[in-house]
Amino acid sequence: MSDSASNAAHVDRDQTDCLACGTPLERGDLRCAICGKSAPLGRNNLTTTEVVKILRCTGCGAAVAYDPKKQAPSCSFCDSVVEIETLQDPMEQTGGYLVFTVSAEEAKAQLQQWLSSLGWFRPSDLSATARVQELKPLWWVAWVFDADARVSWAADSNHGGRRSAWAPHAGTAEIVFDDILASASKGLSAAEVEVLASGYDLTTARPNPEGAENATIEQFDVQRSQARKQVAQALNEMARIRVQQSEIPGSKFRKLQVSLVLQNLVTRRLSFPAYVMAYRYKGQLYRLVIGGQNKTLLCGNAPYSQAKIIAVACAVIAALAFILLLISVTQ
Repeated sequence: MSDSASNAAHVDRDQTDCLACGTPLERGDLRCAICGKSAPLGRNNLTTTEVVKILRCTGCGAAVAYDPKKQAPSCSFCDSVVEIETLQDPMEQTGGYLVFTVSAEEAKAQLQQWLSSLGWFRPSDLSATARVQELKPLWWVAWVFDADARVSWAADSNHGGRRSAWAPHAGTAEIVFDDILASASKGLSAAEVEVLASGYDLTTARPNPEGAENATIEQFDVQRSQARKQVAQALNEMARIRVQQSEIPGSKFRKLQVSLVLQNLVTRRLSFPAYVMAYRYKGQLYRLVIGGQNKTLLCGNAPYSQAKIIAVACAVIAALAFILLLISVTQ
């Protein structure tokens, strides 16, 4: 993707950069989120209080936009009851909506194909009998960030231990984070986000929702300060993974400590398209989430055939009993 084109579409004209480390300052920032230096006086420092109304799900805690003309009083993520919640503090707001490129008909067809590919342990009539109960298009929210990081690390590993099983090691590494996604969704699980995340084209972001009628729009549900903490936690975890994969010598390690110094952190807030589908099989309701730009990326649950599982277990027990019988006879 073109980073310059994508960033240019979402940069505030009043935005300035930190004079110390170059990190972009957003409207309302009094200090740099990275180095703490005071922001220069000007329009960028002006803060406003915005009253936001959202619908809060009483089941999973997801927040969605409040539009009484379009929104039904049920959660698109878990179908629980929602209630109106009024927030006085400024909230994070999305900077763009990735367009839907998968139609509702394609999503339904993908469900049937997925059910047919689940394997022998599923019910034989699953694909033919399962019926779509509800199909809801939605935009879920996440941060996408770029940053340069200098990582310092220390750990014990089994490399160079000589007489000891462990030896201390330490080092530094320069890591570039590019288009890293950190979920802000309360309606989608971490497992669902992990499956869907690789199937999006960030260059398709638009100022307004496009590609789906009457879709649910999830809201960012954290203030900016808390959002930055979550982004920092995500960066720290990713740095740990990269250090484990490429920096620590040896095949085993323990007591890993990682410290980051960030520069030029650029964060975008985007809304990502997906379908949440509820289907019913023999009275039981199941859920499937399908990517709104790649229908092959999906995550859901499906029933198992208890009869087949019992049959296999009985066959295994019978086989073991036969083997034991043969052993006893030969002795």
